[in-house]
Amino acid sequence: MKTTATHTPQSSRPLSPVYVLLIAIFLPGMGQVINNTPKKGFLMACFMIILGLITFNLAEPDRSWVGRLAGGIFIYAISVIDAYYWAKYRLEISKRNDHTS
Repeated sequence: MKTTATHTPQSSRPLSPVYVLLIAIFLPGMGQVINNTPKKGFLMACFMIILGLITFNLAEPDRSWVGRLAGGIFIYAISVIDAYYWAKYRLEISKRNDHTS
């Protein structure tokens, strides 16, 4: 006996951009995962580690930790801003779709 259930897609709203921002600050790359772009989050985390290691090894030993990890910190800052921007964009699109339906 075959039964079919009709599932209606729930209109789940995206997470608030502020929450995505906080998550992205404390868990690098997870902001992109929450925004449904896990590959992008993985790549951001990988580039953060790779550029951090490169600048750490190329910087002079008397530089501060921030200076020695500048490449990784740069990618970290970009990933946080990107996660917030796309969370805000997704929320606006969700609001527009709710008004049109």
